[in-house]
Amino acid sequence: MSDLGAGLKKRILANQWFFLLAVVIILSIIAGSVNSRYFWLGNISNLLGQISVLSLVACGATILIISGNFDISVGANIGLSTVMMAMLMRSGVNPPLAALIGLVVAILCASFIGGASILFQAPSFIISLAAVGVFQGIALFITQGTIQTIYGQFETLGAFQLFKVIPLLFIVALLGYAVIQFILVHTQLGRSVYAIGNNQRAAYLAGINVNRNKMIFFILNGLFVGVAAMLLLSRVGAAQPTTGSGIELQAIGSVVIGGAPMNGGKGNMIGTFFGVLLWGVIGNALNMMRVDPYIQDVIIGLLIIFAVAISSLRLRAEKAMME
Repeated sequence: MSDLGAGLKKRILANQWFFLLAVVIILSIIAGSVNSRYFWLGNISNLLGQISVLSLVACGATILIISGNFDISVGANIGLSTVMMAMLMRSGVNPPLAALIGLVVAILCASFIGGASILFQAPSFIISLAAVGVFQGIALFITQGTIQTIYGQFETLGAFQLFKVIPLLFIVALLGYAVIQFILVHTQLGRSVYAIGNNQRAAYLAGINVNRNKMIFFILNGLFVGVAAMLLLSRVGAAQPTTGSGIELQAIGSVVIGGAPMNGGKGNMIGTFFGVLLWGVIGNALNMMRVDPYIQDVIIGLLIIFAVAISSLRLRAEKAMME
């Protein structure tokens, strides 16, 4: 009987996404019973569009968290990247070129954090925390705190929908999930992500170039942040220094809820996807039920605490099964 219970626990821990799917279904039923418009195609399309940007940020965050690293400057990076794109477009620069420059800015910002963490042998969490002020300060300086609107210049990407339901943004996000999943499962780089996250010293002794791989992780993170910034700008048609503020916590929360422990070494994109989906469903349901925005912030904060608690309980359960 005890073996049966242990086996059940192991299956649950290994397939946390199934639990998340059940929660998503239950929450959707509750939201739909309160407001029937929740299941309208228009709202479903809106939900998919809402989670697209978070999905891409979570893709980059998944690699970092599994490898034992963090980047909490993602929101500030998106703010700087989007205002750079918007300002260039407003000054007459071709939108695709402006978007490419913004993408490069995002990669450089993430590379700065990775490089500084390696150079000073400091936790990436601390470096990225300091970088928040740097990136936001630059964005505020070049915009003087003003909103940069680009209506009519870059909305095609954000407006296109497949079958008039599935936003192109969501398709791009799905491609992001597929790319990271392929890297994690089928490449040497992916194996090094798990090895470094499990034990950085052991990975080094095994011949893995820890510093080089760590830099690649941050470059990939910057790439996905840059694409997320492009999608966000195309969706809302405006940018300001605070654009993207708070998305880093949502991304980390999604990855952790999806099954990746805070200390790294484990995780997968299926779990991250359902973590993001849960986050999106909660936000969308709260809006449909007309919950006060300030109360929504409280709920989101509690959800982050819940994510950390789940990570801790997961680690305890795994240790108990090994004993």
